[in-house]
Amino acid sequence: MTGEPALRDGVTLVLGGARSGKSGFAERLVAGSGLDPVYVATAQIFDEEMRERIVHHRARRGAEWRLVEEHDALESVLLREAIAGQAVLVDCLTLWVTNLMLAEADVRARSFALLDALGACAGPVVLVANEVGLGIVPDNKMARDFRDHAGRLNQEIAAHADTVHFLAAGLPLTLKG
Repeated sequence: MTGEPALRDGVTLVLGGARSGKSGFAERLVAGSGLDPVYVATAQIFDEEMRERIVHHRARRGAEWRLVEEHDALESVLLREAIAGQAVLVDCLTLWVTNLMLAEADVRARSFALLDALGACAGPVVLVANEVGLGIVPDNKMARDFRDHAGRLNQEIAAHADTVHFLAAGLPLTLKG
C-alpha cells in the first residue's frame, strides 16, 4: 500500500477490530523501517484454528523476522529486545491480557509494569491491540472484566504512545502523531 506512514521512534499503538488489517499494517511499518525486525508473539495455541492463524502470520512475515514467543513476561522481553538497531512488534496486547486473566495475574499491576518497561525501551516498539469498546456490553462478568482490562490498557498505552493508528477495513487512520 502506498502512502502509508513510516515507523517513528518511540512507541506506536495500532488498534482495530478483528480482521481490520492491524497486524499486516504493523508488520509493514516495522519491515519498512530498515531496522532488524523482531516479532513478539503473545498467542497461545489452544486449538487447530489458532495454529493455522499462526502459520499464516509466520508465512506472511517471512524469514527475515526474528520470532520471540512470550505469553506472560512481556515487560522483560521488551527491555531485552527493544534496543538500538531493532524494531519490535508485539502482536497482540489483547491476547496478553487474556493470558494474564487465565493465569489469574493482577492485570492492573502488570499493565503499569508494561508502561514502565515501554518508557525504558531504547528502540521503537509497535504494539497491536483490538479495540474492544465498539461492540455490545458483554453478558457475563468475566467478559466485562476482559473488556474493561483491555480498554483501560489501550487508553493507557495510547496516552503514553508517540503514535496511534486505528485500522478499519484495512485503512489506517492516524489518531496521534
